[in-house]
Amino acid sequence: MTSARKLVGRVQFVGTGPGDPGLLTKRALDAIEDADYLFYDRALPQQILDHAKSLAKADARVSLVEASPTEQAKNMTAHSKEGFNVARLVAGDIYPHRMVQAEIKTASAEGARFEVLPGMSHAQAVSVYAGMPPSPIRTVIDIEDIAALEPQMLSDAVNRGSLTVTADVADLGSLRDILLAGGVSGDTAVAVTGDATGETEYTTTSSVDTFVEAALGYAGQVVLTIGAGVEDRAELGWWESRPLYGWKVLIPRTKEQAGAMSARLRAYGAIPCEVPTIAVEPPRTPAQMERAIKGLVDGRFAWIVFTSANAVKAIWEKFQEHGLDARAFGGLKIACIGEATAEKVRSFGIEPELLPTGQQSSEGLLEVFPPHDPVLDLVGRVLLPRADIATETLVAGLQDRGWEVDDVTAYRTVRASPPAAEIRDAIKSGGFDAVLFTSSSTVRNLVGIAGKPHQRTVVATIGPHTAETATEFGLRVDAKPERAAVPDLIESLADYAVELKKRLAEGPIKTRRGAKVQGPTALRFR
Repeated sequence: MTSARKLVGRVQFVGTGPGDPGLLTKRALDAIEDADYLFYDRALPQQILDHAKSLAKADARVSLVEASPTEQAKNMTAHSKEGFNVARLVAGDIYPHRMVQAEIKTASAEGARFEVLPGMSHAQAVSVYAGMPPSPIRTVIDIEDIAALEPQMLSDAVNRGSLTVTADVADLGSLRDILLAGGVSGDTAVAVTGDATGETEYTTTSSVDTFVEAALGYAGQVVLTIGAGVEDRAELGWWESRPLYGWKVLIPRTKEQAGAMSARLRAYGAIPCEVPTIAVEPPRTPAQMERAIKGLVDGRFAWIVFTSANAVKAIWEKFQEHGLDARAFGGLKIACIGEATAEKVRSFGIEPELLPTGQQSSEGLLEVFPPHDPVLDLVGRVLLPRADIATETLVAGLQDRGWEVDDVTAYRTVRASPPAAEIRDAIKSGGFDAVLFTSSSTVRNLVGIAGKPHQRTVVATIGPHTAETATEFGLRVDAKPERAAVPDLIESLADYAVELKKRLAEGPIKTRRGAKVQGPTALRFR
């Protein structure tokens, strides 16, 4: 009888790219998800580390590398020989890092089964994101020992084409001296990029003589593009040119509700901050909802009208409690107040019959809702599941059209707990560039738990009722879409930002107190 052969794990050296989690390769994602041990060093961008932790197994061990390359490699090899998978996360690509090269050599000597998964390098990323394509002959250098650089070698690289250097900010002064000593002209164009592909990537363009001063305020690792390619930045740069790039946008919604909004905002370059202002809870007594579900099954209603995604979710959860599925909607017509609510209905495999053609609101739905015809409509009752704080506009309008309405509390909205002190301070002091309000209750509750946004914060509201509520609280509404939907709301904010930047390019902007401001600060003033 032979014993089962012990499985051997793998050590995978994973290039994670420069910082944008979207640049992780499929192989890198698989390695992270399969790992029992994840190791990283201090150079790994925080957003990559956070993303890796969100993907990793619940029992995976995540550790900072603090040992020497030899000790680290032996430790990882020992884990792999015990049958565990190990992922060694490395910023950018693998081989520019000498310490990681040493780990790989030791792992090989120790007999580890290892793989090296390449990642996009900082030089490649800056070339694409900041819009500076390399010349046919490009030299790439990652500075680990600046004293070892040869001035003539750097000069030759610049003269042949373009030179890309990844360096620590502390080494920029020495690098400039070496470039000048090698005969590189002080007028040669230099672009300095910090936080490559990150939410705060920033590029300044200057020259060899002045790039050290231009980089004041940068920290950590930066990428320098020297010579050819820098002149293309104005036309080809796109990452920093997105309409909401660098804007801190407050979303007064729960993470569950704000997920799609945050993703869309990030695509426009914004930095979203989700602050729940409303907590959704079940009704105090379930009797109303129980009767409503029974009525649906028994064919008591001709229509069900959904005014929010939360209402759709509440009905669906009741269906699941009773072992029902989408077939329970058979013979029932579904109306939705707006596109976001309709999408929630569609997620359950059902297509709504009716949506507003104009304004996405109670009034907009009433404009297209058919009146009750006693001859054609054998059933004259409408089910309206909604929040406990909803207005009576829709009920009254449906009744005016001859319908009987079962107005049922499907869920309760309660005010959420106040956010952290630093968030409250940022709201009141202008730390956010914009705030997006998606309902009147988000306006009321944000002001209630955190205070009124500063007057220089751009306010965008999803519809006329929300705008009215914001105005009642003394807020100036800067942007609102023609159609009350989240994508349109974000688009309206982006359009506003583009217009604001055009005004800024024309000259200083006057504040309300008459002072003139220009530069990035001016984007906070109207």
